[in-house]
Amino acid sequence: MNASPPPVSSSETAPPTHAGSTAIHVPDSFVDLARSAPEDLSGLRRIRWLGRRLDRLPDTDRRQAKDDLDALAAHMVTLHASDLDLGGPAAAHQVWFRVDGRKQPYPDIGTFDLAATDVWLLSILADHQRDTLLHRFSVDFGHSLAVHPDEPDRRFRATVYFDNQHVALGMRLLAWKPRPLRSLGFHPLVERGFLFRYVRDGLTLFTGVTGSGKSTTLDAIVDANNEDAAAHILIVAQPLEFIHTSKKCIIRHREVGTDVQSFVDGMVQGLRQDPDIVIVGEMRDSETISTAMEMADTGHKVFSTLHTGSAIETIDRIVAEYPSEEQHRVRNRLADVLRCVVSQKLLPSIGGGRTLAKEVLWMTPASRAAIKNGNVPEIYQMMWQGHDQGMITLEQSLARLVRRGEVATDTALSYANNKRRLLHMLRS
Repeated sequence: MNASPPPVSSSETAPPTHAGSTAIHVPDSFVDLARSAPEDLSGLRRIRWLGRRLDRLPDTDRRQAKDDLDALAAHMVTLHASDLDLGGPAAAHQVWFRVDGRKQPYPDIGTFDLAATDVWLLSILADHQRDTLLHRFSVDFGHSLAVHPDEPDRRFRATVYFDNQHVALGMRLLAWKPRPLRSLGFHPLVERGFLFRYVRDGLTLFTGVTGSGKSTTLDAIVDANNEDAAAHILIVAQPLEFIHTSKKCIIRHREVGTDVQSFVDGMVQGLRQDPDIVIVGEMRDSETISTAMEMADTGHKVFSTLHTGSAIETIDRIVAEYPSEEQHRVRNRLADVLRCVVSQKLLPSIGGGRTLAKEVLWMTPASRAAIKNGNVPEIYQMMWQGHDQGMITLEQSLARLVRRGEVATDTALSYANNKRRLLHMLRS
């Protein structure tokens, strides 16, 4: 904690400071433990050595570390920051926040000794979380913070992971209440398709990079169904993010690693728990994808996410998860159970904040045939011409935002999948 950080890399603006913010001070006992580590230990061996000696730290200092985590979380709320980064060599001894899409260090929080920060991060983890970190080199967990007695706790999604032989923290502030589904700007036909009242089965996928608003959209859909239908919603996530209160629906939350062993186990066990709607946090492999398709095929309404950038890429990615001899069967099964693909991007808005751009594929007989026949590229033209069926391409969505004055042209071009097509649209 006492070491001074190296100069911050140059940028157009100086790192921001905020008067009145609370500085974080790593306890001296953490510094002493970090310095006592044998010099011949590094990386995983050193982190494991430190973890075995955490019980030697004063209880007051370990409690202070958890209080400091709450203070950082509270500062995120104050700044309206979406993300926080701390620890590891890349952080340059500082805390970084992302505000309105721009990530910068905030020196007023304090400077952090690299080795002592390893101890600080290990101390905020439960024993089973440290075991996961040492086994998988990363651990995800949820964090809650009471901000106001009349409001729900704020929820955060956190990850502690290895960075160049040290450990680092990434934390995301989640929406404190679901957004109204109607505010997300989906076509009425697609919006109806998200509701159990109108479509009672099938698989709907939300795709995009981390931070593209997939969780926000899923929470809006859960909340809309919770207000609309008498049903059972099962959420399987890692970690749990927004915790919904049962209204018309009974909503079960199962966290992978805490309440259930894996996404697949959560879905398989869910088949015996009488759900109507199943939210699967992420489809990471062929086993998870197959189980999600099976649930959709057996009369459940399934929603999940993938880290892909377009509807076409999503379909190709799912098929590519399987050996070549199985891909024809997978294409046919996917075409039968898929209901909708929404690919999302969050763009910096003119005047601050961020705006949602999205590509929507609503499955029609023609798009099902294209998937079964392996003619996936044809689907882009179907989306381009499918406005009456609720479809839109990313480029059409971006062009609409530019024409409304919500997003700058250069920003839209930088987020487009097909820059030439978007430029042609904006010039015509």
